[in-house]
Amino acid sequence: MNKKTSVADLAELERPALEALLAARGVERFRARQIFRWIYRRGVPDVDAMTDLPRELRATLASDFTLTTPGVVRRERSIDGTEKFLLRLHDGREIESVFIPDTPAMTFCISTQVGCAMACAFCLTGKMGLVRHLTAGEIAGQVRVLIDALDMRDKRFNIVLMGMGEPLHNYDETMKALRILADEHGLEVSPRRVTLSTVGLLPALERLAKEPVMPNLAISLHAPTDATRGELVPINKKYGIAEIIAACRRFPLKKRSRITFEYVLLAGVNDSPDDARKLAKLMAGLKSKVNLIPLNAAPGIPFERPSDEAIDRFAKTL
Repeated sequence: MNKKTSVADLAELERPALEALLAARGVERFRARQIFRWIYRRGVPDVDAMTDLPRELRATLASDFTLTTPGVVRRERSIDGTEKFLLRLHDGREIESVFIPDTPAMTFCISTQVGCAMACAFCLTGKMGLVRHLTAGEIAGQVRVLIDALDMRDKRFNIVLMGMGEPLHNYDETMKALRILADEHGLEVSPRRVTLSTVGLLPALERLAKEPVMPNLAISLHAPTDATRGELVPINKKYGIAEIIAACRRFPLKKRSRITFEYVLLAGVNDSPDDARKLAKLMAGLKSKVNLIPLNAAPGIPFERPSDEAIDRFAKTL
């Protein structure tokens, strides 16, 4: 269904909000559970397909609500099975979502913004600047699209919020999307199967620590010193490494959980044995793991991938 400005979008509603809207129309609240199951478990494209709802209710839904879903513009499959999806939103803006098969549980990499304001020096999305935030329905909608496109309705998968955008810069809509995805009458995606990646926006990180629906945490670190990180991740000039690490030490981890620190290796910038030793010192005593990511070089990115020898040396030193 096309997006209408005069009606509510079912894709944007948490179940309690949908229950309230239905109750205001004299509709039993349990119908919201049925609608959620149709949208998230069965993947129907519109209310006409919700055949166990009374005809009168379907007519009301068609009149008072819409159901917006991102459209697939293009999908590209790599040799390793990774698939990149270019999705178009209702306003014509485009975002990317990625399916990564070579993990213990298959993974969806999801975007939270069109563009990104963080301007990380090695990131193509950062060069776009921030175009706009995604809504909760657009974030959760990517998951609905990938499930249908990949025929994964009855399969388990993980979600990583590591696509376009900084999730904590779009805090409210990101957390609303996670609540929608976790709903027991919908996809029931446990927070344990979701990882949120952030450059470390401290006020939002402190807020995340108090959330009842708390995903796993990944910090985009990329350097062991403020001097280097400030050049790579400009927000570091506002929230430095020491503050971020201190916040991570206070972060309430679930049993057997660790904080992941992401580290993109750049030749001659952050890949020396001394960098590895400084990084190890930062991590001392912290329940954490480091994800080393050799740069995927691309036109417009002024860095190079380290040699295999340099990568191996860094990993062994760490």
